[in-house]
This record gives sequence, C-alpha cells and structure tokens, in this order.
Amino acid sequence: MSHNRITHYDGLYGESNTRPATDYIFSESLETRSPTFDWIVKPHIHTRLYQLFFLKTGKVVFQDTNGSCDLDSPCLLCIPPSALHGLVYTPDTTGHILTIADSLIDAIFPSSSPALLTLSRLHRIEKQEDEQAFHEALTLFQKIDQEIFGDEPERQPMIRAYLAQLWIRLYRLIKNRNDVITTGQSPALAHFRHFQKLIKEARFPKSIPDFADDLNISAVHLNRICQSVVGKSALDLIQEHQIDEAKKYLRFTSYSISEIAFLLNFEYPNYFAKLFRKITGMSPKEFRESQ
Repeated sequence: MSHNRITHYDGLYGESNTRPATDYIFSESLETRSPTFDWIVKPHIHTRLYQLFFLKTGKVVFQDTNGSCDLDSPCLLCIPPSALHGLVYTPDTTGHILTIADSLIDAIFPSSSPALLTLSRLHRIEKQEDEQAFHEALTLFQKIDQEIFGDEPERQPMIRAYLAQLWIRLYRLIKNRNDVITTGQSPALAHFRHFQKLIKEARFPKSIPDFADDLNISAVHLNRICQSVVGKSALDLIQEHQIDEAKKYLRFTSYSISEIAFLLNFEYPNYFAKLFRKITGMSPKEFRESQ
C-alpha cells in the first residue's frame, strides 16, 4: 500500500536537492516559470521559505488545506513556510513572486514580533481593502527587486531594510482591515512550524521527547507529523539544522573541525564528520576547501 506525502521543497517549486542559503532572497515575474508547468502549481509546501505573490492581472484558483477558492487580481498572497498551497493560473495572468528564507526574516524581527507572528499565517490581501497601503506595499516590492538586480554598494543591508518595511506594511494592512481574510493551517502544520522554530532556538543536546513536551504532544505524534509533512523524522530535521550550523562555522570561522563538533555538542568528532558526509555528500574538510 502506497502513502502519498505532501510534496515539499527546500528551494523553489519544482527544484529538488536545493537548500537555499540563510540570506536567500529570489525575485521573478510570475510569467517566467509558470508556463513551464502549464500554469498549474500543484499543492506543496516550502519548508523554509516565505513567498509573497503579487497578482497583477488574470485569475487564479488557490488551493490550501481548506479547499480551493477563486482569486481576482489585483491581490497579494502572503504564504509562510510550511503552509500548503497550490495555484492554477489562467494563461493571461501576470504578476510577481518574492521568495525569502525564513532565517532572513527571523534575523530582522524578534520571535515575539506581532508582524512576524501575523505573517506566520497565510493571508490574502485585496487592493480594494486599502488602495494606498496596497500601493505602498507594491512600491516596496519594486524597491527590493531593484536592489536584488542592481549593483549599488551595501545592497544586503538595504534589502533587509526594505523587507522590514514591507513586513510591517503588510502587518498593518492585515491588522487594520475590518474583515480579515485568512486561511488557517492544519494543527499538524502549525505544530511542524513551531517545531522548526524550537530547533533554531534550542541549546543542544535536547531530546525528541523534550521537543514534544514543548509542543504538548507525544514524541510519537511529533515524528508522525514530521513524516507526514516532509517525509523525514524529527531527528533528521534536528541533524540537518546542526549541519547547517556547522556549515556556517566552516565557511566563516577558522575553528578546527573538532572544535566545531564540540561547539555543536557532538561528543565525538568522528561521528560529526560521518553525519556531515551523510547529509552533504562530502567531509567537513572537503566542504571548507570548496568554499
């Protein structure tokens, strides 16, 4: 008996075996890749990416955990990491997509930020709700796009500044409207998203039961959630995070491999090296030399 899993991507839709950098941001017109998929984006999730869709013209059937609904342009879609979504566009649809690593947003806002918490849910924003605020959000879209593809100095700090403004503008637009149009996450996806945040904030060593206790669920339930969402165990996700942290040390510090292993609370450097190779396909030394 086969079991269908939710299709998930660490990177962009349709791209497998990609793990974006912690400061990843990508901008493209909606028309760039949609024809490649016959204007149909099947339901999926991005485990570590926010996506902002600006639909300028055309019509879209939007799908999420609650079913499907028709969207008329112009409108904005704010899709957080781990939110199931699919889209079917009419061929005359035009617009823009901004894709941002969750770690980049987390670096801008504290975890208790109302803007961050509000945009951790999926939202649809229509132009007629507040035309001026909608226009201001689109202007920030354009400024971010100009910085991404421009050649001015200090582009990264400017991109972060514009992202902070855009997040706050969207938060205020959502907060101030009378009829908030939102679609919720399933409890499983909400637990999964919370688990991702706990991993980032954890001081290891921390056991799977410890994480499960923080979520008020059992360890068995936590593993089932992880398997159903991304086809991986809770331990797999923890280890992937540890290796991501190791990559930072290997790239940006002169710590020895043994020192990095101990910094990440691996008892034995040999086990750290073995796990690193298992996940990345190369040894820590090979990874450092390739940078």
